[in-house]
Amino acid sequence: MSPSLFALLGFISWTLILLSLMELIRTKLVLTGAVPANGFNPENSNLSAFMQRLARAHANCVEGLPVFGGLLLLATLTGKGSVTDPLAYVFLGARVVQSLLHLASLSPAAVTARFSAFAVQLGIAVYWAFRLFP
Repeated sequence: MSPSLFALLGFISWTLILLSLMELIRTKLVLTGAVPANGFNPENSNLSAFMQRLARAHANCVEGLPVFGGLLLLATLTGKGSVTDPLAYVFLGARVVQSLLHLASLSPAAVTARFSAFAVQLGIAVYWAFRLFP
């Protein structure tokens, strides 16, 4: 598997891990009677601060997947993996770091570090887009 396809699989898997964690915690809350089955808001605003951050971290992945994943897929499908392969692992690492920082804290330092991880992804994506453009 190419680095680009591995990064795409990693991105999708990471998104799935965050979703699974959120649904596991929600299931526990329902089974323990802490929250009724119909008592969840999409952004978890009626739950703990961690659950709110988890919802946003997952949403960030879902929002980014069409752009970032699309570039990885486009490069692979057009035989231009040489454009995305060299930075694919860096991109995936920055995505995971961004999410972990999001889950950990909303302190100014954590938010700045989280933005830095996102900026790495954005910079890589812009570079890829320019290199892939005919």
